[in-house]
Amino acid sequence: MTLTCLLTGAALAGCGGDGDEAAQKPADAMLDAANARMGELKSLTIKITNKVGDDTVTWRMTTDLKSRCQVKNTYSRSGTLEQIRIGETDYVRPDKAYLETWSGNDLDTAGPGKWAKVPVAEAKPGGGLSQCTRPFESFGTVTKGESTRIDGREALGLKVTDPSDKGGTYTFYVATEGEPYLLKAVYKGGEGGKQLTTTSFSDFDEPLDIQPPDSAEVLDMSDATG
Repeated sequence: MTLTCLLTGAALAGCGGDGDEAAQKPADAMLDAANARMGELKSLTIKITNKVGDDTVTWRMTTDLKSRCQVKNTYSRSGTLEQIRIGETDYVRPDKAYLETWSGNDLDTAGPGKWAKVPVAEAKPGGGLSQCTRPFESFGTVTKGESTRIDGREALGLKVTDPSDKGGTYTFYVATEGEPYLLKAVYKGGEGGKQLTTTSFSDFDEPLDIQPPDSAEVLDMSDATG
């Protein structure tokens, strides 16, 4: 796998128990422990900031990793798109800048400030909407880096190299105390090394309160998009 894994929140490494003891485990054992623990989560928040030159995209999702999630995409050059997915229904709200950039798509009818209610089945790859599910898989060769603290937790940086991305480097910061969570992942690469992608994971197994928007703010577009 390549950068796609990072952008979809793939967890690559982790450890458990006492910090010193956990950090002494082989990298592949830490990787296996993290994959297993992250795959057991019932909820979490993922935030991704992707910078290429002066262009920045920020993506934030809180999810039950099944069928209920809330997402906000912010594009430095083309506005904001919000999404709430509950079961088989998507509620989508673009702002004016987003609509002006992506004119001609199915959201034009809704207009800025309104939530468009559409069936999940209408979502298309590349259309800007997210799945609530996230894979937690490993790839590449892992070597240990330096210890640090992430959000108050002791962590170890693991450097991952991927043969299909010779110019890129991935560093995954994994908890070495308590649960073996992946706390942050950083990718540096792209043409000329101009791309920097930071992915943060938090709110592990925290209760979710994801509700549909107020009905007065929703335009049902099931017929329009069907």
